[in-house]
Amino acid sequence: MSTPLTYDDIVKNLDDLPSLPAVVMELLNSIDQEEVDISVLAKKVSHDSALTAKTLRLANSSLYGLQVKVTTIQQAITFLGFQTTRNLITAAAVTGCFAEGRCEGFDHKRFWRHSIATAACAKVLARQMRFNQDYAFTAGLLHDIGRLVLVACFPQQYAQVIVHRAAHDSTLLEAERAVLGIDHVDAGMALAEHWNFSDTMRLAIGGHHDPETPGAGFLAAIIHVADAMVHALDLAQVPDGLVPPVSTVAWTALALNEETCLQLFRETELQFGEIAMVLLS
Repeated sequence: MSTPLTYDDIVKNLDDLPSLPAVVMELLNSIDQEEVDISVLAKKVSHDSALTAKTLRLANSSLYGLQVKVTTIQQAITFLGFQTTRNLITAAAVTGCFAEGRCEGFDHKRFWRHSIATAACAKVLARQMRFNQDYAFTAGLLHDIGRLVLVACFPQQYAQVIVHRAAHDSTLLEAERAVLGIDHVDAGMALAEHWNFSDTMRLAIGGHHDPETPGAGFLAAIIHVADAMVHALDLAQVPDGLVPPVSTVAWTALALNEETCLQLFRETELQFGEIAMVLLS
């Protein structure tokens, strides 16, 4: 068994991680701010041609049902709004940021399939709850980002987590704690701090497995339920994937009935296919 890791071990290794484009960092840091110079940001994003291309493909997908084809970031902002375009840029950047294949047994594509599905489900749930859909989408996409931190910084140890999980038929969180002494929520919080995520994002990442924690916030409850629903739908196609237990408090707060759930499932499946096609191509 490897020596347990500490929060400080994670923090020390964060500088070795790939960094997001500066403009994406700016977007993530400003998520709680209303006053942002949109034209300046649009100009900065358009200097990154790969990021621009991916963002525009997503903007033109049937997900947004635009009647016109957008060909610039400025147009995307005009037709979709700043919040939504910021989301698309973030999604395009983050999904291409981490290197693949460093940790034996870790399926990078499957990880992103689950994250994208959670983002899609959280967005649909947020609309149902009259909550900010853009916050929900981004938080859903980033909720498990701590796993990528652990995989990138400690690939050998994380390979042991995967083996342990299979051998003990446990949840990933239990396996991480048993093998590493910490879990992907701790790692996600460390990265959120390092990348200067807004408080909104930090709370959602920190509380998505434990939305009953005082101060976790409503967004954590949305992500928690979306995460469980996506596991149940198995959109990531995880072999022997366990559906995590759902917090009664979170479920009650969302007040979902059977009819609403079926509608959520349908919409999530439709949106997931479209987003995954663009982001994982």
